[in-house]
Amino acid sequence: MSTNTRWLNEVKWDEHGLVPVIAQEASTGDVLMFAWMNRDALQRTAETGEAIYWSRSRRKLWHKGEESGHVQKVLDIRIDCDNDVVLLKVEQIGGIACHTGRHSCFFQKYFADGRWEAVEPVLKDPQEIYK
Repeated sequence: MSTNTRWLNEVKWDEHGLVPVIAQEASTGDVLMFAWMNRDALQRTAETGEAIYWSRSRRKLWHKGEESGHVQKVLDIRIDCDNDVVLLKVEQIGGIACHTGRHSCFFQKYFADGRWEAVEPVLKDPQEIYK
C-alpha cells in the first residue's frame, strides 16, 4: 500500500471538500449510482479496493454494503478531464446497488407524457435487505 497521497491533491474538491462520484458496473457499463467522496473516502477506496463514500445526510463515511452486504469491489478509479468527477468501475456484489432493492439507482424513466415510471424491477425487498 502506497503512502503517497499527492494524487489526491490533483482532485478538484468542491467548497465542502467533496467530489461527485459515479459508480459504473465494469461488466455491463450500467451506471449504478451517484454519490460523493471526501479526501478520506477516496483514499480509503483506493487502499481497500472497495467503495467508501461520504454520506452527506449522515455526515460520515459510508462503506457501500456495510448494512446490505452489497459491496462494490473497485476495479478501476478514473477522473474526468477537469479533475472534478470520479468514475469508479466496480463489480457490484449481489447485483443490487440501490437501497430500493434494484440493480441501479437509475430505475425511473421519463416519458413524453410528462411522467416518471419505474422501468427496472425490485430484485429484493428492501425490508429483507435492511432488517
